[in-house]
Amino acid sequence: MKYFFFVLLVLVLWIVIDLHLGSKKRKQTSSSWIETTGNATFIGDGDDFFRQLLSDIDSASQEIQMMFYIFRNDETGQKVIDHLCKKAGSGVLIYLLVDYGGSHGLKKSTITKMRSCGIHFSYSRKISFPNFFTSLNERNHRKITVIDGKIGYIGGFNVGNEYAGKDPKFGYWRDYHLRLTGEAVKGLQDQFVHDWMENHSSPIEAVSADLEKGAETLTFHITNGSDIEKSFASYIDKATTSIKIGTPYYIPGQTVQTSLLRALKCGVSVQIILPMRADHPLVKEASYPYLVELIKAGCEVYQYMNGFYHAKVMVIDDTFCDIGTANFDQRSFHINGEINCLLHSPDFISEIKEVIKKDLLQSERLDLKRLQDRSIGNRMLAPIARLFSPFL
Repeated sequence: MKYFFFVLLVLVLWIVIDLHLGSKKRKQTSSSWIETTGNATFIGDGDDFFRQLLSDIDSASQEIQMMFYIFRNDETGQKVIDHLCKKAGSGVLIYLLVDYGGSHGLKKSTITKMRSCGIHFSYSRKISFPNFFTSLNERNHRKITVIDGKIGYIGGFNVGNEYAGKDPKFGYWRDYHLRLTGEAVKGLQDQFVHDWMENHSSPIEAVSADLEKGAETLTFHITNGSDIEKSFASYIDKATTSIKIGTPYYIPGQTVQTSLLRALKCGVSVQIILPMRADHPLVKEASYPYLVELIKAGCEVYQYMNGFYHAKVMVIDDTFCDIGTANFDQRSFHINGEINCLLHSPDFISEIKEVIKKDLLQSERLDLKRLQDRSIGNRMLAPIARLFSPFL
């Protein structure tokens, strides 16, 4: 028995020290800002996303670079693989990078199939020693696709049946994604190459394309467990009239929460859209204390009813819009690798505001009484869920 407790103590100490050193290292990591121009097309529907993506894949003539957090071994995943294999067979260079944790369900036979047809496949953020628990916890949450160095994708969609709206558990899947052209695509390509090279010693053969300036000013914010929280708080602090937020998870921590409460106190209108149902345990319970505080201060919180809401968006006044991969949670703020795109075009901001308006019409407003009438069991779960929020 003494031996058991000794081993348990050593394991706990290892976990605590490992995670502490990992957190300390991430805090010392600076984020990257890339200011550029491009042309952005909004995609919010899974059918539209995969139809356009597969069309662009089929039109590729030189190279496809693709990175996803989740790549399923299901019908949708196999369809994408089949299109990639066909292009690889015609001589197009294909690089597919997926997160080790998010895509652990990929079968070895599927990976063998991809490699045998000519796809360069690799995992990002593999588990390693001696920092086992840090490497297990740190995930590459970015979703980037670059085709022939001329077309780029960034946003919330992954590859799997649920994202195509084919999973009966979730039903319709609502997400926000961008298809980019113009010189902004180079920024996405550079980040893909950087992430690929984390696990490879040989350089990637990246196609260099002549890219023209786009009609819109774009800024990419690339992070690895640092600066998202501070940046989101600074965006909120700049608001003078309205803040619109869409996120599947709202577990922001005190810094962003304080900024929102301050904005509400100054008369800024704040609207938040969340999914009606959760896709992970405890995330709703962890969000409740924050939501109670916001609603009491005058925030309008809505729950999306028409399927699952996975969008990551923030619109500040009519000034700028942020769409990307980062959620309003502790993982995105302090642990994961993320990439967000800030857009400043008045026309694009107006378009996104109309999209959000339509999503609000398919949502139900969450009232304070419903939150306060939660069961005792649910109330008891809330502090436990908040304690484990960095791992949700």
